This record gives sequence, C-alpha cells and structure tokens, in this order.
Amino acid sequence: MPYVTPSHPAPSPRRPRRGGRWSRTVSTLAAAVTLATGAALVPPAAGAQAATAAPRAAAALERVANFGANPGALTMYVHRPAALPANAPVVVALHGCTQSAQVYADNSGLDTFADRHGFLVVYAETTTANNANKCFNWFQPGDTRRGQGEAASIRQMVAHATTAYGTDPARAQVTGLSAGGAMTSVMLAAYPEVFAAGAVVAGIPYGCGVDVVSAFSCMSPGADRTPAAWAQAVRDAHPGFAGPWPKVAIWHGDNDATVAPRNADELRDQWTAVHGIGQTPSRTSTLGPNNTRRSEYVSAGGQTAVEVNKVPGIGHGTPVAPGGGPEQCGATGTQHFIASICSSYWITKFFGLDGTTTEPPTEPPVDPPTDPPTPPAACWTASNYEHVRTGRATTTGGYVYAKGSGQNLGLYNTFVTHTLKESPAGHYTIATGSCP
Repeated sequence: MPYVTPSHPAPSPRRPRRGGRWSRTVSTLAAAVTLATGAALVPPAAGAQAATAAPRAAAALERVANFGANPGALTMYVHRPAALPANAPVVVALHGCTQSAQVYADNSGLDTFADRHGFLVVYAETTTANNANKCFNWFQPGDTRRGQGEAASIRQMVAHATTAYGTDPARAQVTGLSAGGAMTSVMLAAYPEVFAAGAVVAGIPYGCGVDVVSAFSCMSPGADRTPAAWAQAVRDAHPGFAGPWPKVAIWHGDNDATVAPRNADELRDQWTAVHGIGQTPSRTSTLGPNNTRRSEYVSAGGQTAVEVNKVPGIGHGTPVAPGGGPEQCGATGTQHFIASICSSYWITKFFGLDGTTTEPPTEPPVDPPTDPPTPPAACWTASNYEHVRTGRATTTGGYVYAKGSGQNLGLYNTFVTHTLKESPAGHYTIATGSCP
C-alpha cells in the first residue's frame, strides 16, 4: 500500500544533490519506503491470481463537479443504479494506492450489488497532488481529524449524496482497500454519527500512524496495543460522543506481506473495546468454497457489532470471485483484486443492504447534510520539525512541504522556522504578512 508516501509535489529535479553518509541514508530509507509501499511493486502471492478474468465493461461513473466544502482536494464520483429508490442507502468506497475510483468500481464488485439491491455508491478519489502514489493520507494528522482535510471532504460527499440523490443519512456506510481501508478506520472514528457501519479490507486501526516512519511500522510488523488504548484513540477522535457506534467488518488475507495480518486482530481489539464487548468471539463459522474463517462479536443487544473475516491463501488485496452466481462478483484482471471469495457480497449483507434485514439504526445520525463550517484562518510560527510533528507539513528526502499547498519550506530540522497560515482547514501556506 504505498501507504506511507507523504503528500507533496514531486521534488524538483534541479534540487542540489547532497553527498555523504546522510544522503546515502536518506536514499536507502526512501528506497525501502518505496518498495514497501508501492502497490505496483508488490507482486501477488504465488498462485494467488492464477485464476484471472478480464475486467467487465467499465462502470459508468458520474463525476460530481461540486459537492461542497472540499478541504482535502478529493474528487467525487457516484454509481447510481437506473432505478434508485427514494431514501436509498449510500456506500462510500475508498480505493487503494495507485488505484482510481474507476479501477475500484470495475473490479471490486460493489456496483453489482448496488444495482441488485438499490443503493448509491460514492467513490472518493485522491490524486498525486495529495499523495505521490495516490494513497489516502490515513497517517497525516491534517487529514484524519474531524473537520479537516480528506476526512472532511469524504464526510461532505455523504452530505451531498443526501441533498442531491435523496439518500438516507441514517443508512450511510463506508468501505475501502488498504490505504482506503485505513481511511475507512479514520471515517468511522472521526464521524461515528455519520456512518452506521464500515468494512475495512487489508487496513489498519485508527490512530496507529502519525507520520511516514510510524505508518511504515503500522503496516508491518504492526502495532501491539491494548484494546483499551486502541479504543481511547477512537473516542479521542470525537470527544463527548456516546454512541451508538458503527458496526465494523474486518477482512484480511492470511498471506498479506504488505499489511501484516496482525492488523486484523488489532482492529478487532479496537472496535470490540469501543463497543464495550470482549475479544472472545460469540460465534465462529466458515464462508464460501475457500472456507474463509468468520468470527463474530455480539453486543449486549444481540446484534453483531464486530466481525473478522480471515481469508486463507491470499495476499494483499480485495477478495473477489468472478462469475454470474448470486455470491460472485468482481474481476481479477487488475492487481490487488484476488480470486477467492466475493467480499463485496458479504460486506453488502453485513451492511444490511441485501434485503435480509430492514431494521434501521435506533439512533440515526443527527448531523444535517450541510457543508462543514469554514473556520477563521489561523497562523503558527514554528520550526520545520514542529510543523511536521503537528501535521501542518510533511517531509521526504530531507525537505519539508506545507500540507495542502505543497510549498517547499526547506530542510527538515529545528533551525529553519516559518509562519504557516491555515485556510481552509488542512491547507497551509507560508504567511506573507497576512497573519496577526
């Protein structure tokens, strides 16, 4: 999952070269991060995609030119079934690194079930301007906090879906692969009142990574924290929120060498603790012809609050099962969509969108579908090191870049100081006399 490449414009090729041990160290680290995080460079497990099928005809995605406040500079697309009913559910889908909304729509199989059961799919898409490898910035504090950056943009897409397409704000869900899976964790934590449920595919717990180095470690070997510590990270994302919390499905391949399978267990610990239930499953079962192992964790009210699905024999990617059967979906002609089991079928069922359950949440989301308020401009004067530490800037190759604008702030150290102005939220520029 080029899941940790920082967000900034590509460095200028005219930048002076710096020699010596420091240069070699930076180059080695950069190469390691690239190899570990470049989805295009991670080969599928041997035989994992031996059974391939040509992708079906491209889905007709509709681009939404203006969906409201967009501090994260994302693009919104929708797949709208021909007969979308009034007050339909909405599923937000978040692609993996190096992918696009179109690639995710063509291969994941979500649109198959949207057409079958009548729900809207919103595809959020990031760009190389946000992240060099087109990853959602799940590890950047300026993009993972409520009301800021990419998280605020995705939340606004849900609001726009209600006003523009008549979707039911009480039946919004979110899912994603890899970096998109990690960003799904962000949305469930930052906006628990907006999403009734989420499904994290090959993702990472909320609050694990806060910069490039820590994100790299979160991917592999993964972070080991107590359920209480993981749950506190979620509660801190929206202080004062008392529930109801979204229910969460977790999907992970047993042979994932990019995002360690340990992350599935840590995600389980996080969300079972949030729901106030233990980490011993209430029931277990197997799914599909490949015997995917499902563990369910039931709340006091008797509903499955968390489930973990461990897929045998596959590496890093979305499990799909090409074909026309009722439990089949997707295509495997593109990397990181792996022939196994149609996860989108089971995720749709977990979301309650397949017609087998009609019970809405007892306490629906209450946030009105309006643009997030635009806060007044704020300014900070600090060293480049401090700007990076607090999420106002990112660093790579020894240089620092302002989050949002991508302005080069110079060397990554405590000796170079700048005043940054934030306007809108999550977008920083070098102040030029416009700050108090």
